[in-house]
Amino acid sequence: MEDKALMKLKNTAFIAFFLSFAFAVNAQQKKPADRNQLDGPYVWYTADSLVVATVSHEEAGAKAVQRAYALKDKPKQLLEVKFSDHPEKNFNVRLKPQLETEPSVWPQPEKILFLSDIEGEFDALRSLLLANGVISATYEWTFGKGHLVICGDLFDRGKDVPAVLWLLYKLEQEAKSKGGYVHTILGNHDIMNLAGNFKYVDSKYLKSAEALGRGYLHLYNEQTELGRWLRTKNLVEKIGDNLCLHGGVSAQINALGLNVEQLNTISRPYIGWQNLKNTVTDSTVLKIFNSTDGLFWNRDYFKEPAVDEAVIDKTLAIHQVKRIIVGHTIIKSNVGFYFHHKVLGIDVNQHAGDHQGALYENKKWYKINLTGQKIEL
Repeated sequence: MEDKALMKLKNTAFIAFFLSFAFAVNAQQKKPADRNQLDGPYVWYTADSLVVATVSHEEAGAKAVQRAYALKDKPKQLLEVKFSDHPEKNFNVRLKPQLETEPSVWPQPEKILFLSDIEGEFDALRSLLLANGVISATYEWTFGKGHLVICGDLFDRGKDVPAVLWLLYKLEQEAKSKGGYVHTILGNHDIMNLAGNFKYVDSKYLKSAEALGRGYLHLYNEQTELGRWLRTKNLVEKIGDNLCLHGGVSAQINALGLNVEQLNTISRPYIGWQNLKNTVTDSTVLKIFNSTDGLFWNRDYFKEPAVDEAVIDKTLAIHQVKRIIVGHTIIKSNVGFYFHHKVLGIDVNQHAGDHQGALYENKKWYKINLTGQKIEL
């Protein structure tokens, strides 16, 4: 009898344990994700006002909230970029009184941090900037007179594209006030989004556009603050001894014989242009935007067989620089130098958790990561 009672007690305990385990697993599976599913803010202009809108993504669908302000109040407008359930990740940004086209040529800074291909991975960007002394935990610029260079691709795949854009927008203002600078160079994904190619756009953003009643293309057109801001950016910049861009400089681009200022001046009116190859006859423009040889698409440095090093030497001679710094193409040995230190590849797979960049400091080059460790290249 005692054995039967003991067995019954054990069975009861086992069932109770199993049920408690099942409930715990079920509760863990239903635990909400670490984000509140807010998207935005999106800011656009009408004839006499600016509109600030956010979108909340819930089980019932996406819901938009919009508020209009008088244009004269723009300089006073403080936006709340709220996208995370962790309050410390959210931040405020004040709209700029006006937007100006970025210069193409810069003297050599003493310190530069290079990143690329963030593609909406806000946590990766935030963590890299924190670990390497660029920002404080409250998003204050702490890099002094240093420069931050993003070699393209802010859009697509990741879940927090607007937050990435607004953080760079905010840091631009603060960096300037401390003698530093933020360079945001456009990549192929940025150009695709502005020009209506939504091949890699996450469905979250399409649903946001639908909730706003605007269409995705209208979230970044020339009537929006972020759309205007992106159109002030360059496809290529010369920063001291470095030629910085997203893809690479092909032999076809070399043959144009254009300096970086000319390349940017010619291309800027066509940023966001739809069906470019079917509507533009200017051969120079078509070469710059070409999906194989163009500045933000070219992969000649890393494909097999690789480009003749003479093409790279020609690029260095045209622009009078010592090296070319590019993102766009993920190589196992990135972040790393190629072609006898003439090319620096900095693209890594941010979506897979590989968060690295390149740092120039005290006339030396380092690979950096989320630990703050500097590994000399």
